[in-house]
Amino acid sequence: MRKIEAILLVWGVRDEVLERLPVSGYWLYGEYDFIASVDFASEREMEEFEKVLRRLINGNTFKLMPVRLSAIKREVGGEETVTLLESVKASAP
Repeated sequence: MRKIEAILLVWGVRDEVLERLPVSGYWLYGEYDFIASVDFASEREMEEFEKVLRRLINGNTFKLMPVRLSAIKREVGGEETVTLLESVKASAP
């Protein structure tokens, strides 16, 4: 199993719903109402979290976007360098 880090964005919900979210994050003012960074031990745990969010929010007004990290280690001119590649994969609610 691998650890999964994701970004949670929520929009179009009332403040009472945001107060009941099972994660800590930041309230926003604009296109999105809430943002949080969340960690999961497995994909199954992330899927269960999405189910909880659907019931709590009563709709699909959120995005849970896993962040993928990878690194390339190589030797350049006798020195080791590490290049970190990061991407975000959006989940369609």
